[in-house]
Amino acid sequence: MLTARDEDDLLTALYAGSFDQPLWQTFLDRLRARLGARFAGIIFRPPDRPPNSPVELFSGTRAPPALNQLYREELYKNDPFLGFQMREGRVYSLPELFIDGDPVHETFRRDVLAPSGIRFMRLVRVSEPSGVSTWLSVSRDRSDFSAADSALLSRLATHFRIALRSHIALERERMRSSIADDMMRRLAFGWISLDANGCVVEVTPQAQRMLQYGQGLRIARNGRLVASDPQIDRKLSAAIKDLASAPGGRPRAMSISTDPWGEMLLAPVSGEVTGTAGTPAMIAYLQGDTQSESDRYEQIAELFGLLPSEARLALALSRGMSIAEAAQSLGITVETARNYSKKIYAKMGARGQNDLIRYILTSVLALA
Repeated sequence: MLTARDEDDLLTALYAGSFDQPLWQTFLDRLRARLGARFAGIIFRPPDRPPNSPVELFSGTRAPPALNQLYREELYKNDPFLGFQMREGRVYSLPELFIDGDPVHETFRRDVLAPSGIRFMRLVRVSEPSGVSTWLSVSRDRSDFSAADSALLSRLATHFRIALRSHIALERERMRSSIADDMMRRLAFGWISLDANGCVVEVTPQAQRMLQYGQGLRIARNGRLVASDPQIDRKLSAAIKDLASAPGGRPRAMSISTDPWGEMLLAPVSGEVTGTAGTPAMIAYLQGDTQSESDRYEQIAELFGLLPSEARLALALSRGMSIAEAAQSLGITVETARNYSKKIYAKMGARGQNDLIRYILTSVLALA
């Protein structure tokens, strides 16, 4: 007989299941133990997957691997569960799903259920507005389940529908976040959220890589974001102070490193945002490289057949510098830079700086 405490333990594990690895493992282990089942499982059938390729979570003794393989290849065609229109939330037993004397059903019982040790089963379907159908099942090989067992599954199904909806919403957010992180990484973008004192609240993976490779920024022991160069750090501190005192202030842009290259835009957070780790007041948007200038110009030289001196200038021009600015940063005259640029454009087949930038940004170098 299940106590209220037993059911509370099941519900706690059910709602926390999205954070288990594998998913809902603790819940399935507890459910199997509470009901004395040989097997407890959750089967997902997303609408975009073929009927012989469900996603299965389980606790206990499942079918032998060879039988699972045979099911995916052939036996699924005789699966009565696939064709039976189960009413959502209702708990079904095997006799309600099988037609006595039906050769197809009898074959499935003999070839799939019996070798899997399934003589008695309870099964309930739970669906979600996105179209994902899910089946929660328990099975035994010695004795049947009671009416109380079925009532418990029915109550759990109601809660599982809520947990499933939350899980799918969380998965969508994780996917969006993953896509956004990948895009930011490919564009060499990252961001760091800061509180009003300039202390770090959150760091994206790309920004973490940029900090790791010493791009002119670091997190101090007190948690503040600081610049390695004292002059840039004073500028950063002033910008943080101004934005903290005037939340609607304009964003501040600054160069934080030349080798590796790195730039930052410090902007106020729009709207009310709170978090358990702190309340972000501003976002430091970072763009830059995780490799040194020498690595980059060597790659450009190899790809486009440039001399080292030409590759250095090409790299500077690809970052939007004018001929005069590039010449100054490289310590050469403007006339020398113009001569180099003509050779660069000829070797790359570029008609000007815009073409040069496009060729470099759309080449395999963008992946580096």
